[in-house]
Amino acid sequence: MDKDFIYNFLINNNMALELTDANFEELVLKSNVPVLVDFWAEWCGPCRMVGPFVEELAVEYDGKAVVGKVNVDHNPNVSMQFGIRNIPALLIFKDGKIVDKQIGAAPKATLAQKLDAQLA
Repeated sequence: MDKDFIYNFLINNNMALELTDANFEELVLKSNVPVLVDFWAEWCGPCRMVGPFVEELAVEYDGKAVVGKVNVDHNPNVSMQFGIRNIPALLIFKDGKIVDKQIGAAPKATLAQKLDAQLA
């Protein structure tokens, strides 16, 4: 299968939460479990590489952590709030604070390891 098809299928089926300027505080900052947030854009090549990993993690960590995506083009306020200048930028929040981050593309195992560290 074509990687673009798979990526678009996953994004369009919203396996990861769609985080926005309007719901970010409620779904991320007030979450009682760790949250992985992927700041991305449709035009970003590295974002398209990481996107399927984020979608898979959303399924694998269901019930243990929240996994969501912020489209930086559609949500400038939350992107500015956290100083997002380069994408993909993956931030991990716990108790409303950033506890880890990954700037740039990374393998799924790296993201899972960072998330696992916050579940202990």
